[in-house]
Amino acid sequence: MKFSVKEIILPDDISRIERAMKSVDGDAKVDVNVSANTVSVDSWLMPEEFFVAFHDEEYDVAILEA
Repeated sequence: MKFSVKEIILPDDISRIERAMKSVDGDAKVDVNVSANTVSVDSWLMPEEFFVAFHDEEYDVAILEA
């Protein structure tokens, strides 16, 4: 699944985003693309389950690919 992040992702945000996604699914593979402002998550969970983690970290996101 892929999420579009509405704020600019800074290099310092990468570990924060990865940690937030892994709090939902510890086995998830997370790829943060700073230049495209996207986060890809490889997980068996539904995309909506990751919204809470993004929200908790104060990121505004939309689903690009489910």
